[in-house]
Amino acid sequence: MSDVTAAQVKALREATGAGMMDCKNALVETGGDFERAVDLLKEKGQAQVQKRAGRSADQGLIDSYIHFNNTVGVLVEVNCETDFVANTDEFRQVVKDIALHIASPASPRFIVREEFPADELERERHIFEVQAKEMGKPDHIVEKIVEGKLDALFKDNVLLEQDFVKDDSKTVRQLLDETSAKLGEKVAVRRFVRYKLGE
Repeated sequence: MSDVTAAQVKALREATGAGMMDCKNALVETGGDFERAVDLLKEKGQAQVQKRAGRSADQGLIDSYIHFNNTVGVLVEVNCETDFVANTDEFRQVVKDIALHIASPASPRFIVREEFPADELERERHIFEVQAKEMGKPDHIVEKIVEGKLDALFKDNVLLEQDFVKDDSKTVRQLLDETSAKLGEKVAVRRFVRYKLGE
């Protein structure tokens, strides 16, 4: 087991946002290998995110975003478990980033796919089926085409499934999961409203 210095622990904490003891333990476990310690903390953080999914998150912030030309405005509520986390710079930045994303051309209508109105979903499914059948595809291929088009529909309309506007290598859901892993608490978008001039 290698000796881990306070400077190494501090550097790892700054890089990952994990707790001091978690950083020290990760460095000890990886023999002082910084990159492996980062990976280890990410892996453990994601496992902890899954455990936190059932927890209650009733603290947080409401924030707003008004586009520079005053034609789009957003109000969003993002929740966490404690007011301590709600007051961190990292949490505040994520709330601002989510408000910006909602104001962007991505223009989500729902937070999760379960909020999509059942009647509208059935109409879209029917249209996709008719289109696929008109292409002369066999039934098992029609179903795959329909599922693919429904996934695309969700990606167009559901906040958590959209590519994050500031980094399209991840979805908004992945952004929230990463934030939750770093902060050690469940982080969730509770509700939002988007206003566009003339709509």
